[in-house]
Amino acid sequence: MRQLEVYVNEKKAGILTEHIPNRDYTFSYDDAYLVADNHPISVTLPLRKEPYQSEHLFPFFTNLLPEGANRKVICRELRIDEHDFFGMLMATVGTDMIGAVNFKNVKE
Repeated sequence: MRQLEVYVNEKKAGILTEHIPNRDYTFSYDDAYLVADNHPISVTLPLRKEPYQSEHLFPFFTNLLPEGANRKVICRELRIDEHDFFGMLMATVGTDMIGAVNFKNVKE
């Protein structure tokens, strides 16, 4: 299992999880994010208590990744499989992403 904390404008919005070996995914909003007056991270992921589940990484998250030649260069430099979208998201931890959404490693 791999996990990332999802932040919107420095507020923890939830947890994104990849379940291995099935390679299915869940996204759960943080309880504190739900009770505050916050917006959903995406129109495709409205605020709700129940976790979202998918057989594929949610399109909202894959759309945050580089494409084309940039993806190839980044994956080659970081030695990440080009089809490991979750791994690419993990590689963005600590970097300045475009937009309000960023990721942090889950504190254990």
